[in-house]
Amino acid sequence: MNGVTHDLLVLGSGIAGLRAAVEVARVSKGELDIAIVSKVQLMRSHSVCAEGGTAAMMRPEEGDSFELHAWDTVRGSDFLADQNVVQRFVEEMPQEILQLEHWGIPWSRRPDGRIDQRAFGGHSFNRAVFAADKTGFFEMQTLYDTLQKYASVTRYDECYVTSILVGDNSFQGVTVWDLVSGEFFVIRAKALVIATGGACRMFGFTTYSLTATGDGLAMAYRAGLPIKDMEFVQFHPTGLIPSGILITEAARGEGGYLRNNKGERFMEKYAPERKETAPRDIVSRSEMTEIEEGRGFPGPDGLDYLHIDLRHLGAAKINERLPLIREVAIKLAFIDPIDEPIPIRPAAHYFMGGIHVDIDGATPIQGIWAAGEAACVSLHGANRLGSNSTAECLLWGKITGEKAAKFALEQKALASVSEERVRQEEALIFDQYRHQSGEEDAYVIREELQSAMDRQVGVFRTGPELEKALEKIRELKERMKSVRVKDESRVYNTNLLNILEVANLLDIAEAIVAGGIVRTESRGSHSRRDFPQRDDVNWGKHTLAYYTPEGPRLDYSPVTITMWKPVERKY
Repeated sequence: MNGVTHDLLVLGSGIAGLRAAVEVARVSKGELDIAIVSKVQLMRSHSVCAEGGTAAMMRPEEGDSFELHAWDTVRGSDFLADQNVVQRFVEEMPQEILQLEHWGIPWSRRPDGRIDQRAFGGHSFNRAVFAADKTGFFEMQTLYDTLQKYASVTRYDECYVTSILVGDNSFQGVTVWDLVSGEFFVIRAKALVIATGGACRMFGFTTYSLTATGDGLAMAYRAGLPIKDMEFVQFHPTGLIPSGILITEAARGEGGYLRNNKGERFMEKYAPERKETAPRDIVSRSEMTEIEEGRGFPGPDGLDYLHIDLRHLGAAKINERLPLIREVAIKLAFIDPIDEPIPIRPAAHYFMGGIHVDIDGATPIQGIWAAGEAACVSLHGANRLGSNSTAECLLWGKITGEKAAKFALEQKALASVSEERVRQEEALIFDQYRHQSGEEDAYVIREELQSAMDRQVGVFRTGPELEKALEKIRELKERMKSVRVKDESRVYNTNLLNILEVANLLDIAEAIVAGGIVRTESRGSHSRRDFPQRDDVNWGKHTLAYYTPEGPRLDYSPVTITMWKPVERKY
């Protein structure tokens, strides 16, 4: 059995993963041997696509407060967020902003030199700290640069982890396929931080990179960890037509207008107080209502759309605050937003759900933590406020890095790994998939999954549509048994890689739809036309999905309410 050992393993190299690795190195002061494993080159992680900002309470003298940020987050979550988690989040985030400042991030500035902040949906104060409209890119770059100070970090770029090894409810290691060399090996470690992001590539129209296939989520799920609140999928109101590429919420935060085919600024009738800066679930539902009632523009492949209009902001403001958006619109939609409105519609964007963790990011399996979008610490509940996500990645990257480092420092020895279990995994990847008889095509299966999710698990849902989606997902899972790998090699075999990714997407999609069928209410991003009201009595609780070969087994856990009882959301 080929293998290497490290003290601590970080799986994923986005904002959460890099922040965790930096914190492990800081806490251990060089005593721990750290590994970062990523299926892409380290700086290609999807976090570079985050654009608009990172939320933090920085201006108490101007009227912001911890309580106000917490209230905005809890109300935005449709009262499914754990309020003790929210309180910790708002109180500790300002220090993360200042930490990045000390590490050299080029935050955008006010004229007096202080860090600037902009408006974001659902926030009642302009608290999104930003770096133009490339915030995620600069956060990634700053963390990467900081990581270079530490010699105790080993990178495994373009290495695909296929399974998480667990024994006696403790972490043992991971199995890894090196895409460059074709080698299959084991990495053993005392502790693991999972920071692999989301799985929005199960949708066809999405803001997410092609690599966002839920690998860490699916592996944790199959290893016995519950995944929580998966039915809550956020749709960003402004995905560019026809690609789905993100048009940042900062475009609305800076004053952009949403308009229908009559030229009307329609958000005035759906959220008269907040208009375009209402929470994302409300804006997305408003947009789909406009489209369904015939006030959209006819688009390609049935993607009818609306407009986001920035023209009134003027060239100077667009070039200063939204340069990336202008570049994207020009290069990919052949539109200059200085002169023309941008075509948009809601796009699958973010999972509020993820691996079930406690307030410290610890999973129920000893030695495993999770952070960022792969985790569900229950900060976002049923709907995430914009700019709270990069903030969560930073803060729980730090928290999990610190906790995992202290755990690893206390462990005297590595856990043993079953050689038979590793041989079985290698045989599954390189023998079973490569020698299955059948003519099914994984790319066709993925397209059919995306089509079903777009049509039946979108902004609006119904029980019969969800049942139809679940039936389709299970049909596709059965057809995966007849998928044939056309490429026989082990080096850069993207055909085989895509098959593994599709298998992961199907497992996660099944949990999303199964949880959505049972949750007979509308809350946040889960909007049931057949159950249009929120039901706090029966559904004020978290969904937990446990893996079984027959499909997810569902259980529930209470929501932690410490400050505010649920009330009606009004914007």
